[in-house]
Amino acid sequence: MAQTTNSILMIRPVNFRMNEETAVNNYFQEELDLKNSEINAKAQVEFDDFVSKLESVGVTVIVVDDLLEQDTPDSIFPNNWVSFHKNGDVGLYPMFAENRRRERREDILLRLEEEGFQIEQVYDYTSAEDENIFLEGTGSLVLDRVNSKAYCALSPRADEELFIEFCEDFECFPVVFTANQTVDGKRLPIYHTNVMMCLAENFAVICLDAIDNKKERKNVIKHLKKDGKEIITITEAQMHQFAGNMLQVRGHNDQRYLVMSQAAYDSLTETQISKIEQHCPIISSSLETIETCGGGSARCMMAEVFLPKH
Repeated sequence: MAQTTNSILMIRPVNFRMNEETAVNNYFQEELDLKNSEINAKAQVEFDDFVSKLESVGVTVIVVDDLLEQDTPDSIFPNNWVSFHKNGDVGLYPMFAENRRRERREDILLRLEEEGFQIEQVYDYTSAEDENIFLEGTGSLVLDRVNSKAYCALSPRADEELFIEFCEDFECFPVVFTANQTVDGKRLPIYHTNVMMCLAENFAVICLDAIDNKKERKNVIKHLKKDGKEIITITEAQMHQFAGNMLQVRGHNDQRYLVMSQAAYDSLTETQISKIEQHCPIISSSLETIETCGGGSARCMMAEVFLPKH
């Protein structure tokens, strides 16, 4: 079992903009005073630069173009609707925003099969949308694939019962908690687990301050320590610069890299950077437009492909 992969699926945006349907509980999104066409053009430049940085170190990036007629402003974040697993299993997830449900595309699975990946079984949780129950893929789930654990911060986009069902299907131990951020003086749930924590092979980057409940916080720390992860904590301010939204990937010669946005990197202290770099080099790329309008960052843009190859 591996925690990292060198195969990443990414969706190139054609209609990227501020998604009014997700803004209701994604407090990371902000309006940009630009025309949507300009926003999309800037997002495409950021996307292409990011892809070329990954490819330059030997990460295999499978790029699929978004479809204009679908009108899916958030398609650049595919990790929310699909997850790919070592044994050939695929998870399809129920999405909070109606316009995000159109991001799920059969042809993307076919494309992966064309690339030589094997799909055995699809676990389709999407019917939960009919009951307004959501679990947004590896946005809601932060997976420890080696130790068969799944971390989940409950929110309007991460339902506890469905999370437990996922853990039963994929045979992993559930670590449940609530993570909050301060919005207009109130503590409100963070929309996705992967903006406040990142799990790499030997370390975790996490905003422990977001877990207000002491017992829950202790439990998360206990699990991370038990599995031998060095805990690198970030502040809530750093989390707002997407310092929790990172992903460890593999490049040439199995070299590991921690991937993040430029904003995330710039928010880190020298001590935090050196702690990370003791484990692996860092790759950062400017994702300013994508982060501002989309409220998501580097991790959200990468759907890891762990499927077996023919």
